[in-house]
Amino acid sequence: MHLLEDLLAGGPVVADGAWGTELQARGLEPGESPDLWNLTHPGEVREVARAYVAAGSRVILTNTFRANGIALAGHDLADRAAEINRAGVEISRQAAAGRALVFASMGPSGKMLAAGDVTPEELGGAFTAQAAALVAAGADALLLETFADLEEARIALAAAREAAPCPVLVSLVFDFGRAHDRTMTGATPEQAARELTAAGACAVGANCGRGPGAYVEICRRLAAASPLPVWIKPNAGLPELVDGRPVYRTTPEEFASYGPALVAAGARFLGGCCGTTPAFIRALRERISTCASN
Repeated sequence: MHLLEDLLAGGPVVADGAWGTELQARGLEPGESPDLWNLTHPGEVREVARAYVAAGSRVILTNTFRANGIALAGHDLADRAAEINRAGVEISRQAAAGRALVFASMGPSGKMLAAGDVTPEELGGAFTAQAAALVAAGADALLLETFADLEEARIALAAAREAAPCPVLVSLVFDFGRAHDRTMTGATPEQAARELTAAGACAVGANCGRGPGAYVEICRRLAAASPLPVWIKPNAGLPELVDGRPVYRTTPEEFASYGPALVAAGARFLGGCCGTTPAFIRALRERISTCASN
């Protein structure tokens, strides 16, 4: 926890932006495993990380979002999970070059607990193995991100804490329900924040699903329900499908304009998710810096 306290001592911290859409811009095909690019296209992955460091990110992630054994099994890559995770951390550490911290990304399994697609024990084993590989490779912290099922997030958190003597942050997607303020399985920001705080998370947050304006109130509710730092990474608005690919119309300036409101709502870590680029992060950093100096 001291790592986060020291990092946040100077005010809100700007993280990075999207990885998946950035890799797609570099040739990643639909249905292809992005995580495998750590082994097959390390130069392109390093390019993404370096661009975010150059844009001013003080925290960058790793290209390991779907690198748990369960998700990788869908690409017949489960036996390469440790190798893929190690490479992901090494690439981001090289790109950071001491200018940013590396928070390793851990995403959901892609299977539904409630439907019986996977057992808690299977999830725990997969997340424990992934966390251990990421920390052994030198990750500064672990980020459990884009979880839609609070129960799966709790299992992943317990596994990560058991495997890793480093901070573990947890971020969920809130875009379901009548008010679009619940996870897919019905958890509210308040419920998620309370339960994850009690389970030992070092920060709670929200990412993906919606644009920055929609996450101001979600951020406020998370901050009110937990004393932990709040991590927020919205999308670049909602995409339009053009020739089968998502296109985001929000500009970096429009995205960054919500930075002060998110900081006022309690965000301590701010970045971007799907559709955001280094230009979004640069604009966000400049907007937050201007806000802090006034």
